[in-house]
Amino acid sequence: MTCYFRHLKETFAELGVEVTPENKQEIDRAIHKLVGVNYKNCSETWKEIKKRRAADEAGFMKALDGALGKF
Repeated sequence: MTCYFRHLKETFAELGVEVTPENKQEIDRAIHKLVGVNYKNCSETWKEIKKRRAADEAGFMKALDGALGKF
């Protein structure tokens, strides 16, 4: 779980999202849902994140911000 979070530290900071032990699992679930990958499939989730960022980083950031807006 959350194997890709270390790669997203700057992204979370840009979005103003503070990852804590209490909300980490919920954030992880929201990201899995956003990219359409079954929960706990970390490597596939990271692959999809990288693919979407490469294709349209601004669009991905906007979608991620919407998915994580409550954090």
